[in-house]
Amino acid sequence: MEESSRIQLSKLIYVVVILISFSYSNLVVEGANSDSETSNGLCNSDLTSFLPFPYSNLPNMVCKPLWNSYLLRYSKSKDNEITIVLSTIYTSGWVGIGFSRDGKMLNSSCIVGWVNLQGQGKIKQYHIKGFKPSEIKPDEGELPLTNVPPYVAVQSATIYLSFQLKFNTTLKTQPILLAFSTKTPTHHHHHLTVHDDKTTILFDFSSGKTDSSVDFSPSIFKDRRTHGTLALLAWGLFLPVGAILARYLSRNERLWYYLHVAIQFMGFLFGVAAVVVGLSLYHKMHVFFPAHKGIGILVLVMTILQVFAFFTRPSTDSKYRRYWNWYHKWLGGICLFFGAVNIVLGINIAGAGEAWNIGYGFLLASILVIVVVFEALKRLRRCAVQQKIILLVIQSLVLALENAPWKRNACLPMDTPSKQLQHKRTGKIKG
Repeated sequence: MEESSRIQLSKLIYVVVILISFSYSNLVVEGANSDSETSNGLCNSDLTSFLPFPYSNLPNMVCKPLWNSYLLRYSKSKDNEITIVLSTIYTSGWVGIGFSRDGKMLNSSCIVGWVNLQGQGKIKQYHIKGFKPSEIKPDEGELPLTNVPPYVAVQSATIYLSFQLKFNTTLKTQPILLAFSTKTPTHHHHHLTVHDDKTTILFDFSSGKTDSSVDFSPSIFKDRRTHGTLALLAWGLFLPVGAILARYLSRNERLWYYLHVAIQFMGFLFGVAAVVVGLSLYHKMHVFFPAHKGIGILVLVMTILQVFAFFTRPSTDSKYRRYWNWYHKWLGGICLFFGAVNIVLGINIAGAGEAWNIGYGFLLASILVIVVVFEALKRLRRCAVQQKIILLVIQSLVLALENAPWKRNACLPMDTPSKQLQHKRTGKIKG
């Protein structure tokens, strides 16, 4: 019976994986087609009505979508001069594009544009010397700006950042930072507020294409936020909840077992998807985070071993069941611990912001509180059972002592000396 249940569950897993793969392939194709049509329409927009020369007339213009609604237009001359117009949807706050040597924000130089509270457009170069607002210096940087002043304009809910650079050599493959915030920089010192989101891409200005490994088409496998969400759902929610069910609700044999298997299987799928997305982004963004990558692979391997443990589970009367239980329990606990560590590490590496820290902190705290409450209840129940057992043992001992043979003999009637004296006086002493 148990073996047939495992076979049926294996077939169900296979069908679910096939359905997910089919749905995902359709999503990617439809998303790519939609993105191509939208970007072609935006590239044909007329810039002459709101941008000054030379930004309004870009000879041999190259127009490429980068990330979200970010669209990059640029034109190159023979003397290594490049004119850039970056556009994206805009409502408030600031929008920025940065040039970095290693793909990281630190020590990069950025062009940032916004519209202040008075309705005036502002565009400045910033040098990112640190991560504090005071360490992001306005009107400083290493970008080789020409004498043509940068220009910012807003047209039809779209902001356009325009600037011109002149390099000593031909600009080829270049890491580009893109970021935005919905909060406007400070009025007096122009300090930038914390970004709401950011990304890094590798763009080849010589061919007008992103690197072959840097494809930012609208797909769930191209978004760091998706990677973080999948990892959080796997090792932050489903797998811990499944472990809680196994530890504290195991008295109901059928209910806890099937809930545990179903929830852990969902967590396993999310975990595999998170690792696939993470490895894809790791190579496509050309970054180097060995600790985060190594822990992620380690956690995935341990999760796969836990799945294998399901198929090799010995019967309850097997002499190996005790060792299997130890292995399954301790490996699962270690996996959840490193999963939580890697989630925190990933949030810090991505600079995801306060919202992610608060959200995961609340989730982790909630799970810990649930574990503490259930553990306390389990220990109280165990103590109550132990007290009942002790009470039954004591009662059994008392009953045994009362019915002991030597105690029955001790309780037989015996003539006391006073009674013997009385018998002598009456002449009724028995020989």
